[in-house]
Amino acid sequence: MLTLRRGRVTAVVSRAEGLARIEVDGSPCVAYPRLTGPVALGDDVLVNVQARELELGSGGFDVLYANMTRGLDLTPATGAHVIKLPYTPLQAAARHAEEDRELPETLGGLPVVCCSLHSQVAPVCAGIGAGARVAYLQLPGGALPVSLSDTLRELRSRGVIETTVAVDACVDGDVHCVSVASALLWCAAEDFDIAVCAIGPGVVGTGSSFGHGGLAAAWAAQAAHALGGDPILAVRASQGDARERHQGVSHHARDIIRLAEVTAAWPRGVESPSGIAVEEVDVDGWEEACAGLPLSHMGRDATADPLFFAAAFAAGRAARGRLV
Repeated sequence: MLTLRRGRVTAVVSRAEGLARIEVDGSPCVAYPRLTGPVALGDDVLVNVQARELELGSGGFDVLYANMTRGLDLTPATGAHVIKLPYTPLQAAARHAEEDRELPETLGGLPVVCCSLHSQVAPVCAGIGAGARVAYLQLPGGALPVSLSDTLRELRSRGVIETTVAVDACVDGDVHCVSVASALLWCAAEDFDIAVCAIGPGVVGTGSSFGHGGLAAAWAAQAAHALGGDPILAVRASQGDARERHQGVSHHARDIIRLAEVTAAWPRGVESPSGIAVEEVDVDGWEEACAGLPLSHMGRDATADPLFFAAAFAAGRAARGRLV
């Protein structure tokens, strides 16, 4: 069941493209103006408080559900008729890229970096470096709104990511696509050099082998492989995670490799993991390449967990090496 509260906007803390950080009756909250309309101080709002009340790791804030003051009678985007989150209280129409152009039959070798966590995206893009046309594809498995990510805003401001694609149930991208397969084919049609696939911030998890949102990387990898792309896995690996299942190569990465045909990139100079085949990649200078980027995983930065970020960087550099 939804847990909703009615309240009043008592502060507007900050605004960014597609996102407003506000307070409702003094509690932190996020609003997505392109979904629920503009928001201002004093507005009468309905807020979903469930994640914060459950004290979830990525749920330290509420989410504006409806703005009773200025968010009623909003109209869908021009020409939109494909529904996101159909038959739920949040259903809304969005124009999808498949409606506007014919897609190719194959990816023609397009490098596709597959991430199981959003925190891998910044080091992956650092590994790709400047001068390549990169599309970011967000898949369900974490946060659904693309606009929640401050990391993406930073990467776009640096010109590292050109376009964001909201895939399947994800929302609020530059482009929307119904499936990861059609999203990848759209990238090929638009002549992108590399596609980076990941889930949004946060991850659905149950502690089980296949009950986690990171498996989105497997679906992306398998689609890329079947369509003639070149899927590369950003291996989730850690030196700093206290949980046994995530020490060294995480069970998340091993699960993905079991399910998909994918190349697992690995930083050269680090002992190769047992039980999986890897492509060793030179990651010299990764710390300098990542300098100034938002590097954080479970509260750990690059000094606290260098393997996590170096492994992701390796995937980006491997993808860049595929370009001729």
